[in-house]
Parts: sequence; C-alpha cells; structure tokens
Amino acid sequence: MVDLLVTYMEMTAPPSGEPPAVPLPGAAVRREMPDLPNYLDLYRAVGGPVQWDQRLRMPKAELETLLARASTHIHVLRVDGEAAGFCEFNDVGQQAIELVHFGLVPAFQGRRLGPLLLDQALRAAWLHQPERLWLHTDTYDHPAAQSVYGRAGFKAYEQRMETFPD
Repeated sequence: MVDLLVTYMEMTAPPSGEPPAVPLPGAAVRREMPDLPNYLDLYRAVGGPVQWDQRLRMPKAELETLLARASTHIHVLRVDGEAAGFCEFNDVGQQAIELVHFGLVPAFQGRRLGPLLLDQALRAAWLHQPERLWLHTDTYDHPAAQSVYGRAGFKAYEQRMETFPD
C-alpha cells in the first residue's frame, strides 16, 4: 500500500473566453468510442509514466461495460491521425460530471496541446449542463497537473492523504 496526497478540485462554470488556438497543424479533438484494446493502448501510453493502473486492474468485462455507457465520454486528441492524449468523463448527463482521466502521450507534451485538449473536452462536457465538474489528482500525477487544472477553471476544495494499492 502507498499513501498519496490527493487533491480534489471542482469547476462550477463553463470555460470563459475564447478557446485556445490550435498549436499544431493537424491537431484535433473529437469524442470517440474506442474499443477495449485501443482504449488500453492509449491509457498505457498516457498513464504509464505517472503510474496509472486503475483501468488495468479492472476486470475486462467491467471495463468494457463502463466504456459502452452513454454517460462515459472519451475525447481523444489526435495529431495527424495519431492519438496524442485523451480526456475521460464519467457520469455525463448527471449534475456532477467527473473528469476521470486527462493526459498526453509524453512525446506530445510541451507543445501546448494539453490546454487545447482540456478546453475542448470541458466545453463539450458543459453542453450537458451539469452543476459542476470535478476531479482528483494525486502525488503521482504530472507535476504541472494542478496548475493546468487551475488555469482551466478548477479550484481545489479538499486535500487528504489516501492509501492505495502499491
């Protein structure tokens, strides 16, 4: 078991202002419904460096069911057709939508693609008129995660130490 500092953040209004400009030609964000192998490939590519394992520990049938739900939305950033990152929301259509996963494949980091992906995915989630979007981030996430979420409009509302499987 490992103890991690977990920060809970929420957003109670849609992004304001103009969306960020597309920083690279060929970059586009779209909602997709990946099959299980493609989802897991992207999940590993994005989450491997920051030790994501939640979806890898789930029974495959349970994960397939989750991915097939109408309330699960996955927005994929592609650059010239290559998957470069994704945002995953659960509970779309409810009053509180959870941003479960957000990240870029390491080879695409540092090119201003993260703000593009996050902004476009958040704007799409807000079209469902929730009261709030929320997420949690922890010690293992990218060091810039909290500041990226803050610039997107999220505010921290709780921090606590939690124990997770090692």
